[in-house]
Amino acid sequence: MISNYLKIAWRGLVKNKLSAAINIGGLAVGMAVALLISLWIQDELTFDHYHENYGSIVQVIQNQTMNGEISTDRSMPLPLGYQLRRDFKNEFKYAVLMHPGEYVLSAGNKKLNTQGIYMQPEGPEMLTYHMLHGSRKALNDPTSLMLSASMAKSLFGAADPMDQIVKIDDKYIVKVRGVYEDLPRNTTLAEFSGFAAPWDLYMTTARYLKENINWWGNNSWAVIAQLQPGANPDIVNRDIRDLKMKGMAAGGDKVGMAFKAQLFIDPMSNWHLYADFKNGKIAGGDIKFVWMFGLVGVFVLLLACINFMNLSTARSEKRALEVGVRKAVGSMRSQLIIQFFTESMLLAVLAFVICLLLAQLSLLEFNEVADKTITIPYGNPLFWLSGLALTVFTGVIAGSYPALYLSGFNPVKVLKGTFRVGRFAAVPRKALIVVQFAFSVMLIIGTIAVYMQINYSKNRPVGYNRDGLLQVNLKNPAISDHFSALRQEMINSGAAADVAGSDSPITDVWSNYSDISWPGKPANFQDNFGMIAINPEYGHTIGWKLVDGRDFSHDYLADSSAMIINESAMHFMNLKNPVGQTIRWNKNYTIIGVVKDVVMSSPYEPVKPTLFRFASQVGVLNIRINPKMSASAALPLLQKLFNKYDPATPFDYKFTSTEFGKKFALEERVGSLSLVFTVLAIFISCLGLFGMASFMAEQRKKEIGVRKVLGASVAGLWRLLSIEFVVLVAISFFIAMPLAYYVMHRWLMGYNYRISLSWWVFVATGIGALALTLITVSYQSIRAASANPAESLKTE
Repeated sequence: MISNYLKIAWRGLVKNKLSAAINIGGLAVGMAVALLISLWIQDELTFDHYHENYGSIVQVIQNQTMNGEISTDRSMPLPLGYQLRRDFKNEFKYAVLMHPGEYVLSAGNKKLNTQGIYMQPEGPEMLTYHMLHGSRKALNDPTSLMLSASMAKSLFGAADPMDQIVKIDDKYIVKVRGVYEDLPRNTTLAEFSGFAAPWDLYMTTARYLKENINWWGNNSWAVIAQLQPGANPDIVNRDIRDLKMKGMAAGGDKVGMAFKAQLFIDPMSNWHLYADFKNGKIAGGDIKFVWMFGLVGVFVLLLACINFMNLSTARSEKRALEVGVRKAVGSMRSQLIIQFFTESMLLAVLAFVICLLLAQLSLLEFNEVADKTITIPYGNPLFWLSGLALTVFTGVIAGSYPALYLSGFNPVKVLKGTFRVGRFAAVPRKALIVVQFAFSVMLIIGTIAVYMQINYSKNRPVGYNRDGLLQVNLKNPAISDHFSALRQEMINSGAAADVAGSDSPITDVWSNYSDISWPGKPANFQDNFGMIAINPEYGHTIGWKLVDGRDFSHDYLADSSAMIINESAMHFMNLKNPVGQTIRWNKNYTIIGVVKDVVMSSPYEPVKPTLFRFASQVGVLNIRINPKMSASAALPLLQKLFNKYDPATPFDYKFTSTEFGKKFALEERVGSLSLVFTVLAIFISCLGLFGMASFMAEQRKKEIGVRKVLGASVAGLWRLLSIEFVVLVAISFFIAMPLAYYVMHRWLMGYNYRISLSWWVFVATGIGALALTLITVSYQSIRAASANPAESLKTE
């Protein structure tokens, strides 16, 4: 019986090649989109699952209150980690202090800049690094080092890396005692997985750590922990909540106590998808993109199913005789339903095969856009079960309405020739077309809004000139000690227009301080300022704009006790005429200038009140390339001079414009993925329109022939055949417009600096949708209108 159903289904496909191709092609594209999105969602939902202790790993974080507003911070004071290890063994199996960063590893003649992490000895065991050589306990030795497999290969090639000597920042000599498998990209620590170094080495080499060993007010380190089996997170939160407050009270830190810090644990399952906090509580995160693209995948697949439904029911009159004959010879309705479902399942199976091919061919580009390393798991039985489920789901959804509709025809009317589909038979088809294009229009408006918001944020005034500006993180104090000589040589070479030093890059603020006093500061008012140390050439090098006062200068010895503030700091302190006024931070400083706000942190957030002071030591080199020289010519000269003063460190420069652009990486990925899915949704919708136009042109062939004989023009016939589709798309636009506005307005409310959805976005989208409709249906309309009427009327 089944083989008979399949034979009939196959004959139907062969007989109606165009509609079969449209159905299979549409279903294949829809299924490929659903498959790729499913793999992307799986990658997101399994973030950090690489770690075998995923379910019990937590990070200790804190809520702090500043002037009534609660903010959440993942950085912790140094003494907290030691107290958790010492006094909370019943709650935590491991409590590990960590400090990730950028370092230089050198072995022989090779020197590499890489991201690595200092951690306490239990870190590799807690995170279950997959060891290729050595042991997870290697960090017990303070002179040891663990390398990732790719880093070991970069340093030593095919040679055995074990027991090889490596220098960190050309200062600290360690020996390779372990090599671990590279962490997958969908792990939080993947960015810093180049190497793991012992915490004890970090403590003995970084002098400032000893000054912070008992200071609860410096939040600069991460505390990652693993809960003991059976530990209750609520009880753990209760027990650790006030540890920081008690520590600051014991140290007499009244300023720090004013922030009312409360500690709590954040499980690893929240780190990626639920990382956003608002007013001290989880407010979502990347999970919104999982839901968004999940819904997009479902709807794109439904668009393809709608095409199938429309084309199947549209051809109902042609299949009515078949249904009537089969019923007349004894076929039950259930058998006809099975027949039609068999046809849809055959189409779904063929579409799934093509879907796998499409997905595989597009996987490389998809990974590049999504910043993933997704593969299709052909060897996983669960994948094939999921593929079967997708195929069955698609076949059932696509075939349900046609099966129930076609199997319900009255055989008597059909065989008498009195059967007509009725004046309202086309209503469901028209409704489905409206749904198709309404969703497509919503995607178009949404994608335009995303790109407009990204461009708006990118083009927001940043307070300095990014063009030709480089930043180099300094690993060796020798550069700072010989800064003036290096600066002058770079300028004299013609490669640099100016060079300046700072202790933070232009695209970030590394230091924040409280307990700063100024004239008129309200009692009990809490403050928190960004603090950046710069030398006098900084302002000219980056191109900031003074709005009052003057810049730092070597001509004024008193500038070592001077500060420049940004406009946000001026407003925050409510200073009307700040130049010449005194503020206090450890000692008295005189404000000598006010600069326009410089966007250093998030371009989506208000600029932080920031103070700039005179630098004695710098950690970042800021270089403005001479605009009269190309970057390709200037960079080798700059590198040569840099290596003259620091031969042990690679000249690892970064273009400031590139670093600034990285702040938009997530939004740009979302925009790019949305664009891809929007194009595919439009393609599927237009494919359905093309099929419907083809069928309607064939159905109205005799009517067109009569009209042409009576004098109708090709333009008039084209308008007659196209107007129905134009009306349907216009209806879909007016349905989609308010829905799209509501959804995108809610999305944009999450940004402090945001666009307003202009009327032209909707008008342009509507015009574009109508143009696509006309282009899609015009081929069939003009072809039908241009046909010889003698051909269509010869049987009359």
